[in-house]
Amino acid sequence: MLHTLEFGSLLIPANVAGQPSHTPTGYIVPAGALALLHPFGDTEFYRHGWNSWSPSGWARTDGVTIGIKDSPRRLLTADDAANETPHAHSGSAVGAIAGPDGNVLLVGALGLGTPRVGADANVLWARSEHDLAEWFVAYGPEQTVFADYTDALSERLGRRTQRAGTVWSSWYSFFEDIDEELVARTASDLAGYPVDVFQLDDGWEPIVGDWTANAKFPSGMRATADTIARAGFRPGLWLAPLIALPDSTIARERPDLLVQDADGRPLTTGYNWGSHYYSLDTTQDEVKDHLRDVFERVTDWGFSYLKLDFMYGGAITGHRREDLPRETVYRDAIQHIRNVVGDSVYLLGCGVPMIPSVGVFDGARVGPDVGAFWDNAERVGDPSGVGARNSIVASLNRTWMKRLYEVDPDAIYFRSARSLLDDSERQVLRDTAAILEFRSTSDPVAWLTEAERRELADYMNETAVIEQTGRYAYRINGRAVDLAPIVTGEASSEAASLVV
Repeated sequence: MLHTLEFGSLLIPANVAGQPSHTPTGYIVPAGALALLHPFGDTEFYRHGWNSWSPSGWARTDGVTIGIKDSPRRLLTADDAANETPHAHSGSAVGAIAGPDGNVLLVGALGLGTPRVGADANVLWARSEHDLAEWFVAYGPEQTVFADYTDALSERLGRRTQRAGTVWSSWYSFFEDIDEELVARTASDLAGYPVDVFQLDDGWEPIVGDWTANAKFPSGMRATADTIARAGFRPGLWLAPLIALPDSTIARERPDLLVQDADGRPLTTGYNWGSHYYSLDTTQDEVKDHLRDVFERVTDWGFSYLKLDFMYGGAITGHRREDLPRETVYRDAIQHIRNVVGDSVYLLGCGVPMIPSVGVFDGARVGPDVGAFWDNAERVGDPSGVGARNSIVASLNRTWMKRLYEVDPDAIYFRSARSLLDDSERQVLRDTAAILEFRSTSDPVAWLTEAERRELADYMNETAVIEQTGRYAYRINGRAVDLAPIVTGEASSEAASLVV
């Protein structure tokens, strides 16, 4: 049906599925495809990525699209390959276009259904794989309309309030080369520093898919959790519970429990660890029982902070025992996990579909993996590739999500050893973490100079006062920081932090 949306003197002709209802901050439009005929011509479009690693940001409708190009394997892992439009501007769940008066016109899904929003010089459009959710439409100052959207979304999906505190993770120092003696020594060195969580990352399990201790932890994971707790930290653990490598026990012995392809074989749903991997079919009761066993086990060990990775695998397109909308399948799976672990366990999502995770996860990664280097020389032009700049850009373009859950921009660095980052680049990472209000590091104390140890302690102790003064401009404890040149690629990190 045709309708006109009124925003003061701005009238927007709209083709919608049902009668819109006016709210104090915009319109609620019934579920179904919609198209808004805008008068702005070619302008900036905000594209939002589907999962944690998916590129997000602003680009002109008459310019190059934001996304993963010419890499089908990476696209399958780091965005919604089923709906990506590499030659047209579109993104997941929410999008916005800039008006000539400095305001933006936003459309955002208020729930599940794998929604998509796109734009060109004439139309801002939205549609979904399954018409399960209403749309929120608003026009106004950028920060205001995004805040109003998140408030409307959290009214429907919920909002969790547990905070992680400061986090130390093993990943960006030791990667998979961890063992119980190294963990004990590192935790002992870190004791007394202002860190709340000590989180073990990948490397403790025999293979992704089998969630038991490997031979490097002969005393078992309960003993390691106790070691961490005795050092004064909340024990944290990494898992990727919705995927399995081909040589894992569950994939070898029970391929019927995996998402299937059209030929009835386990479907490849991504690539990592030098291999492809599969996804668990969480519509099956046996898989739900398996997940219950896994999470009862790890919480019984004493881990109360869980980083759940590669979670998009639970929402991938494929054949499941029950034919349900895939974001609904994912939401049911993570709610099942939440029910098992209870409300006191902190769940940090990584590689998660962003909107379907609202109200279940306490926090979520909002960018690709950081690295001890600025740009990724191996994947030039891939905004989802590992590297400090890619992590910063994606994270800054998702600061509006702080109203939904804690947003994790990934680890920051204090070390000059074993790093290619210079002082200014490390400072930009720290500024980004302060802006997003989530502070984590992977630097072992043994790798730091005395001065760097003091920097770590001071930074982790700090409670920054943040004021946003522009899209990428802030005042951090009174210091003016303009990160726009980095986001746009117009300047190096040296030009980013301006001290007033």
